[in-house]
Amino acid sequence: MFTWEEDVDAHALRRQGWSISAIARHLGHDRKTIRAYLNGERVSGYRRQSPDAFTPFLEYCRQRLSDDPHLWATTLFEEVVELGYAGGYSTFTRALRRYQARPHCEPCRASSGRDVAIIAHPPGEEIQFDWVELPDPPEEWGAGSHAHLLVGALAHSGRWRAVLAEAETFPHLVQALDSVLRRLGGTSRRWRFDRMATVCHPPTGRLLPTFAAVAKYYGAGVDICPPRRGNRKGVVEKANHSAAQRWWRTVPDGISIEAGQSGIDKLAIQMDARRRKIDGLSTTVGELAGTEPLLELPTRPFPAELEQSRTVSPQALVSFAGNFYSVPPGLTGAQVIVRIRLGEDTLYVITAGRAIVAQHRRATDGAGQTIRDAGHVIALERAVLASFSDKPPCRTKVRRPPSPAALEEAERLRSKGKSDVANRVVIDLSHYAAVADQLRQNPTHESQERESE
Repeated sequence: MFTWEEDVDAHALRRQGWSISAIARHLGHDRKTIRAYLNGERVSGYRRQSPDAFTPFLEYCRQRLSDDPHLWATTLFEEVVELGYAGGYSTFTRALRRYQARPHCEPCRASSGRDVAIIAHPPGEEIQFDWVELPDPPEEWGAGSHAHLLVGALAHSGRWRAVLAEAETFPHLVQALDSVLRRLGGTSRRWRFDRMATVCHPPTGRLLPTFAAVAKYYGAGVDICPPRRGNRKGVVEKANHSAAQRWWRTVPDGISIEAGQSGIDKLAIQMDARRRKIDGLSTTVGELAGTEPLLELPTRPFPAELEQSRTVSPQALVSFAGNFYSVPPGLTGAQVIVRIRLGEDTLYVITAGRAIVAQHRRATDGAGQTIRDAGHVIALERAVLASFSDKPPCRTKVRRPPSPAALEEAERLRSKGKSDVANRVVIDLSHYAAVADQLRQNPTHESQERESE
């Protein structure tokens, strides 16, 4: 069964003009197998897997290697054989790597202080891609705490281009990757990525089927860097450093994301003037890149579906890619979703309930155009006019004494106040007088004692 990497390589080599026999010899498979995958008769990743004999011993191996990360695989293999493992040594070590049973040891893996080899990159062979997360973007971008920049660099010449994206999701990656390739003027035969979750399964480095379809569409192979090996894609890492230090540190507040993209494009073109020496001859990055044999790109980008959240303005407009598109009135302040399919010219505006409320033909990104549907314009005008009044505006400097109705109401309030005062509870002194007369007629015991004295 083909792996996704072999499937991508077979399609890439076929697009580059290789015969089926040559591809079969190169990949070590039968010609019928190659032809079946190229014709779409077989699909990678769908064969039923046989039970893995290593699985029952996985937890034991993880525990032993957790206790002693430097335990030799031969010693561990002898232990599991005594426990009943029936596989061979090569199968055992391959399973250890596949399941990443051995924990990482930073002192043993650190790159500092060790020899570093210079990797030769043939012209047109490799493009290295990497995301750069840039902190504290301008508030106008609405990007949150970080802006996202996809950088792509030709490994041979060092030419690089970069594209700003709103996020690092799969559709945003495809859109930014296509834009970078078109800025570079074509695609190389192979792409190199670190362990991006949108490209591969990070723990294993296995290519995802979704991104395999993208690579096959552009006719390029994909290489995944080993973990913690930044030197393996040092060309794009240096481009990241240049973008961060020479452009991002100087980006002012208050500029639009389109102006930011223009700034990074300008820097990337300036960097083409860097001097290089090849076999004793002086040249520049731009001249080297001009001689690289890049493959032609498809007419349209890979058709990934991109969705972005937007807020409707009081003018019943939503912004997208430097342009404004109309929606029906009555949605002011509401959150809507702008949906496009890369390579198509139609833009949809949908509500949170997934109802399509507007459909437009896309304008050129960054053109600053306002695209309004005629029906939306008429409905908005009616809604605005309906809120108007034909009466003249109110006059403020006029004499308007209280009306008879107001005077009558005021008199009612005054009368009510007087009646409330009259009805208040007062102390009746006649009760005190009656008690005093009773005391005079019936003297108390104390008064009789005083009289007898």
